[in-house]
Amino acid sequence: MKKLNELKKSILADGIIDEHEVKQLREVLYADGIIDKDEAEFLFELNDAVSGRDNHASWAKLFIEAITDFLLEDEVSPGEIDEDEEKWLYAKIEGDGKVDELELALLENLKSKAKSFPESFLKLM
Repeated sequence: MKKLNELKKSILADGIIDEHEVKQLREVLYADGIIDKDEAEFLFELNDAVSGRDNHASWAKLFIEAITDFLLEDEVSPGEIDEDEEKWLYAKIEGDGKVDELELALLENLKSKAKSFPESFLKLM
């Protein structure tokens, strides 16, 4: 987590995420092959900070892929968004008071990949 916090400071210094920073993030986040809750929280914090900015296109791809992996590649409910994950994701998306384009794209991706899609997310789309 220390390395992620250092990266966060670096990224937020100019307020946008460039291609090099996305590569660094991917390397650190996937170092152990999984995305854990702390890493997913980190990604939402970062997204809230850079939402609406001129970020590199690879940022969107990483964000969507990593959050989807966190929710659908877990051992507890593989392929599904369970009740705890639903509450967590809803709070993350609603946490800053707006649903941005990247969060909408995430929901669309989850809707297409999950075995079932919670109805609570439909009103956010």
